[in-house]
Amino acid sequence: MIEIFYKKDGQMMVSQSEADFSTITYDDVVWIDLFSPSGEEKRAVEQFLGTTIQNRAQAEEIEISSRFSETEQAIFANTSFLIPGPEEYSEETVSFILSDNILTTLRECPLKSFTDLQRRIMAFPKIYHSGHVAFLSILENRIDLDADMVELVSKEITQYNKKVSLGEDISEEFLIDINQLQDNTMLIRENIIDKQRVISSILKSANYPKEYHTRLNVLLKDISSLINHTDFGFERLEYLQNTVLGIINLDQNKIMKVFTLVSLLLMPPTLIASFFGMNVQFGWFGLCKWSWIIALALMGVSTIVVFWVFKRRRMF
Repeated sequence: MIEIFYKKDGQMMVSQSEADFSTITYDDVVWIDLFSPSGEEKRAVEQFLGTTIQNRAQAEEIEISSRFSETEQAIFANTSFLIPGPEEYSEETVSFILSDNILTTLRECPLKSFTDLQRRIMAFPKIYHSGHVAFLSILENRIDLDADMVELVSKEITQYNKKVSLGEDISEEFLIDINQLQDNTMLIRENIIDKQRVISSILKSANYPKEYHTRLNVLLKDISSLINHTDFGFERLEYLQNTVLGIINLDQNKIMKVFTLVSLLLMPPTLIASFFGMNVQFGWFGLCKWSWIIALALMGVSTIVVFWVFKRRRMF
């Protein structure tokens, strides 16, 4: 799918056919959005721009040379957009090509940042007079969404802290949820750092208009703030995880303590029962018809003595 946003008579127009390139003036085009494009659509855009569009494998490479590069005609930037899911997040690589004043984007899934820009660019055509403004708008919107995700993670951490403070049941699933939250936090941080690298590279580019450097520097400050928040969130999760593990260890120690106490209490009675249960004649003991009561009494007294000794020494 292709969408071509171009200016005509002071209004913003949109075309969804690559065949319209023959009737659209190069200087009037602001943004070309390629959403899961066909081969014909990609070739038409490459011919219109006079440059080559990277394939998906090149865009997903992590080397800085693959994330950002430039020629005399164009700037190529690739960055990851995070897509929140019910439990875990996924990443979608988006390619940006800035050729003169035209922004070209290549993506494989729907993204809210692009949908918002499509709506605004049609409503306020005078604001989006070039591809550079559209590019900044996408980044600003995306960083705002990243900030929302950081805030959401922070709220989830607070909820988990309350559960621990209230002494709610802590199970294996609770630890798995904390671990998943840690993975999501690290993924958000990596995603934000990726945008930081791209924006820093663009600021060093001589092809990007200096009039937009102020907005780029503001984005870098916002990103630095988000990185600090994610670091703090990850530290909270580590502290929470250690607290939960400590509580689990205490509960296990209590259980082992009970088993140990029961075993110790039963040791003296077991010894007495074993002694009198031997197949040996005790003449002096067999003369008393209350012998079984005496044996039970001895076992009871021994249990009480052991219990009293442990209680006095505060061993349970």
